[in-house]
Amino acid sequence: MAEILTDSQLRQVKRLIRGLCANYDNGRCLILDGVCPQCISYTLLCRYFKEAVLPEDRELQTAIYGTPYLRHCAVCGKPLSGGKKNTLFCRQCAGLRIRQSKREWAQKNGCKNRKS
Repeated sequence: MAEILTDSQLRQVKRLIRGLCANYDNGRCLILDGVCPQCISYTLLCRYFKEAVLPEDRELQTAIYGTPYLRHCAVCGKPLSGGKKNTLFCRQCAGLRIRQSKREWAQKNGCKNRKS
């Protein structure tokens, strides 16, 4: 589904692209080796922009999607993409939380790490 931008939203998008997009170079997209399609279109086309640049402006993101588009990790705050709706942590933080939970369980139940 393509989100259609208003004139003011397009101006804000262009401002974000010029300031934050790592692939933008004086009107050109380094990845596509041509004109940045996001700067000339009234729809959100660029996946990199939607996932990496747009979350930096929460108000614009909410105005475009109606609700916040991406969920964020409960520990580090990184955007979560894909996955299940009940996912709370990114992969790195999920691994740390599992180890922490197992360590706490072992301490609570009197288990010790023994080598035979």
